[in-house]
Amino acid sequence: MGERLVSPEALMPEHPPPSAASPRPIPRPFAFHWGKGLVVEEASIETPYTEPTIQLLEYEDGSETLRFCYYHGPRFGRGPAMMDADALDDMREALQETPRLRALLKRLTED
Repeated sequence: MGERLVSPEALMPEHPPPSAASPRPIPRPFAFHWGKGLVVEEASIETPYTEPTIQLLEYEDGSETLRFCYYHGPRFGRGPAMMDADALDDMREALQETPRLRALLKRLTED
């Protein structure tokens, strides 16, 4: 038997713009079993199915981590963040409001 493909629409129905419904405050706390701190910057864009998001996490000891994640409506997504090439310009625009995130991402792409 052939493989049965499932459309993205069947897995994630469209939702109203999440940021309009419930804006997320910055800074806000996060906690993992290895440490806690604050989400100090966040850039996100709305797509038809999810809200791809890049966050700057600052731990209590001052160390920083980038988190690539997504939201589906008001809920945090537990899978990998995905963004198609058409969304890159929108994310670049969203990053204009996050100078520390932009600086770290530039380091990622510099030669």
